[in-house]
Amino acid sequence: MALPSAVRALHATAARVGAPRSVPRGAAPPLPASGKGGTRPVPSSVPPRDATPTVNFGDPEEAFRSKSSAELLRGLLVLGMCAVGPLVEHNRELLQLGKRVLGQALFERLMKMTFYGQFVAGEDQEAIKPLIRRNRAFGVGAVLDYSVEEDLSPATAERHELDSCTSAAEKEPGGAERREKQFRAHRGFGDRRDGVISARTYFYADEAKCDQHMETFLRCIDASSGSSEDGFSAIKLTALGRPQFLLQFSEVLVKWRRFFHQMAAEQGQGGRAALEMRLEVEKLQESLAKLGIATKAESQHWFTGENVGESGTVDLLDWNSLIDSRTKLSKLLLVPNIKTRQLEPLLSHFTEEEELQMKRMLQRMDVLAKVATETGVRLMVDAEQSYFQPAISRLSLEMQRRFNRERAIIFNTHQCYLKEAYDNVSVDVELSRREGWHFGTKLVRGAYMEQERERAAKIGYEDPINPTYEKTNEMYHRCLDYVLEEIKHSRKANVMVATHNENTVKFTLRRMMELGIHPSEKKVCFGQLLGMCDQITFPLGQAGFPVYKYVPYGPVDEVLPYLSRRAQENRGFMQRANQERDLLWREFKRRLFAGTIFSSNP
Repeated sequence: MALPSAVRALHATAARVGAPRSVPRGAAPPLPASGKGGTRPVPSSVPPRDATPTVNFGDPEEAFRSKSSAELLRGLLVLGMCAVGPLVEHNRELLQLGKRVLGQALFERLMKMTFYGQFVAGEDQEAIKPLIRRNRAFGVGAVLDYSVEEDLSPATAERHELDSCTSAAEKEPGGAERREKQFRAHRGFGDRRDGVISARTYFYADEAKCDQHMETFLRCIDASSGSSEDGFSAIKLTALGRPQFLLQFSEVLVKWRRFFHQMAAEQGQGGRAALEMRLEVEKLQESLAKLGIATKAESQHWFTGENVGESGTVDLLDWNSLIDSRTKLSKLLLVPNIKTRQLEPLLSHFTEEEELQMKRMLQRMDVLAKVATETGVRLMVDAEQSYFQPAISRLSLEMQRRFNRERAIIFNTHQCYLKEAYDNVSVDVELSRREGWHFGTKLVRGAYMEQERERAAKIGYEDPINPTYEKTNEMYHRCLDYVLEEIKHSRKANVMVATHNENTVKFTLRRMMELGIHPSEKKVCFGQLLGMCDQITFPLGQAGFPVYKYVPYGPVDEVLPYLSRRAQENRGFMQRANQERDLLWREFKRRLFAGTIFSSNP
C-alpha cells in the first residue's frame, strides 16, 4: 500500500518523536518508580520567598470586590433562573420566542442585561477590553475563546459528521470492516452535541470553513496579545480539518500502544503502569520479526545507544520513538491485529483530496503555533471525544516539542475522567524530561461523560470513563500531584488547574505549600468560566495566584448555543450554584446595610 503524501507530511512533522534527543538518554534524570532508573533529579535552586498566601473562599466581600451592585443583582437573577427546571429545559425555544416577540434590538439589549452580560465578555475584541482590564486589576487573566457556533439542526449535524468521518475506502463494500467500532462514524451518534453541555462542537463542512476557523483563532490570538499579559487563547483541532484524519490516526496510535501492552503482558508485566513496562530487547526483536515489521538483522541497530537503557530494555517512549523513526514509513499505515498476530492495512487507499485535507490540517496547526509563539500568547488545545483524543494529544505533543523549548507556549488538555489519564500524563511528562522541553497541560475532569458512556454501551466497546465521580476525583488529584511533584523537581512543568471544585483548589494550594511551589513562579495557575465561581477566582487572584477566566466573546445571536449550555451547566451543579447565590446575596445585603450599594465600583 502506498503511503499518502499527507501521511508523509504528518510523519515529517511527527518524526521529531524519533529524532536524536537533545538530552542524551544516559544523561536524562529519571523519574521515581515510574521512570527508567530510580530517583528524580535534585531540584533546581529557587530563591527563598515568603510563605504561600492563604485564601478564604467564604468571604463575599473579597469574592465580589470587582463587581458593581448591579452586577450582583444580575448574578442573583441569572443563577436563580438557572435553578428553574422548565426554564432550562426549554431555554432554546424561549430564547427564540423572546427574539420574535421583542424584536432583534430589544432582545439583544435584554440579553446583555442578563445571560449574555453574565457569561459573555462582549461582541468583539474591542468590546471585551474593559472587562479584561478590570479583571486584570484584581489579578485575574483571560483565556480568550471566540464562542460563535453554528446553530445546525440535528439532522444537518448528523449528515456533516457521517460524511466527514467516513473515508472513500470505507464506503466501498467491506471497506469499514478493518476499522474498530470505536473509531468509526455511527449514525446514532452523528450529532456530537447530544449530552454535551460544557464544550463547543465543530462540524466539518469544507476546507474553506476550516480556513475561516483558523482565521478566527488567529484573531483571537491577536486579541489576547493586545489585551492582556501572559494570556491564553483556546483552539479545537476538529475546527481545523476533516475529523476522518483524527479518527484514523487515533486508531493507529491506540492499536500500536495496545500491541506494546500485549507484548509486555507476554513478558510477565501485565497490569503495570505504562512507564513501568520494559520489554526485553531480544524478545521484542523476535516479535517484530514474526510480524514482518523488520528482520532481526534490520532491527539490530535500532536497539543501541540512546534507545536502550543499560538493562537492555525498551519502554513505551522508546517504542513510540522507534515506530516513528526507524520503520519504513509505508508500514506506519499498518496496524497489528492482536488475534492473528499479523499486520494489516487500516485502509485500502486514500484519495488525493483526502491526502490534501490531512496536510492542510497540519499546516493550519503550524500557522497557529507560530503566531502564538511570535506574539507570546499561550495556545491551549482543548480536549475532545475519546475517539479523537489520541490523535489530538499526539499532535499537541508534537507542537510542544517544537515550540516549548524556552517556555510553555503550547498547552495540551488531559481529561481525568478517562481511565488512562494517569498513564497519559506520566508518559508525556517523562518525554518532556528526556528531551528537555517545557511541559504544559490543562487538567479537566471532562465534558463528554454521558455521551461517551452511551456510545460505548450501544456500539459495544469498553467504556473509557472512570466508573464513578469519586474515581474521577481521585484520578484528577493523582494526575495533578504528579505534575506538582515534577514542578518541584525540575521547574519545567506547567499546569492549569481548570476546575470549579473548591476542594480540588484547596488540595492544590495545600500541595503547593508542602512542595515549596510559590505562586510567583507562575508554574501553577487556575481557571474558571466567566460568570461562574467568582468566589474561587477573585480571592485567588487577589492573593497573588495566577488565575484565569475562560472569556467567551461574539455577537449576541451567534453565541446563543453557548449561553444555552451555560444555563444547563449551572442547573447540573446545583450545590455549587446555591453556594454562589448565597455569597452574592450576603454581599448585596452587606452593601445595602452599609449604605454603599450605590457607591461607584472600586
